[in-house]
Amino acid sequence: MPGNIGPMEIILVLVIALLVLGPKKLPEVGRSVGKGLREFKDGVSGLTNGDDDEPEPAKVIKAQASTSTPIPEPDPEPAVTGAPTETPSAKS
Repeated sequence: MPGNIGPMEIILVLVIALLVLGPKKLPEVGRSVGKGLREFKDGVSGLTNGDDDEPEPAKVIKAQASTSTPIPEPDPEPAVTGAPTETPSAKS
């Protein structure tokens, strides 16, 4: 059956990838492939849910903003009083 991939085929592909890319580059490639698959999966699930108008993080921020208490404004800085400070003068 041409569609089945067994453990020997997976090992063969990994060995060839290790030989072609090398041990230093292989983890970087694996990470980037994983990120790409994750972004693709998130994009496809967003299309099926019909949430094209607004991304998910914006909804979370709006929900948190509506349920949280307002943040008080900081007190204004007190006016500086007292003797003027001396500035170093250039001696020629």
